[in-house]
Amino acid sequence: MADDSTTTIRATFQTREAADLAVEHLVQQHGISRPDIFIQSASDRNTTGSVPSGGDASHEDGARRDAPLAGEIEVSADIASNQVTAVQRSLGDAGGLRISSH
Repeated sequence: MADDSTTTIRATFQTREAADLAVEHLVQQHGISRPDIFIQSASDRNTTGSVPSGGDASHEDGARRDAPLAGEIEVSADIASNQVTAVQRSLGDAGGLRISSH
């Protein structure tokens, strides 16, 4: 009998760029559908991450100060239980800081 149970996996990222990369890993490497992946602030504040990245970091006057760097970004998805180890590795490779499943 196949185990078709699911588990929710979560990871936090310092930048939106890293969170977007993690989503691409989930979709392309693990076949998770984009509507099943959620990106949100890891806190109750609106944020683009905790450090500048991408266009925010390469602004001509240094890092932009108008982007809300108010905390980390959380990526979560419901995945098949047999994918947990591989998905944890992919999230870590993409820059995931705290990775948990339950």
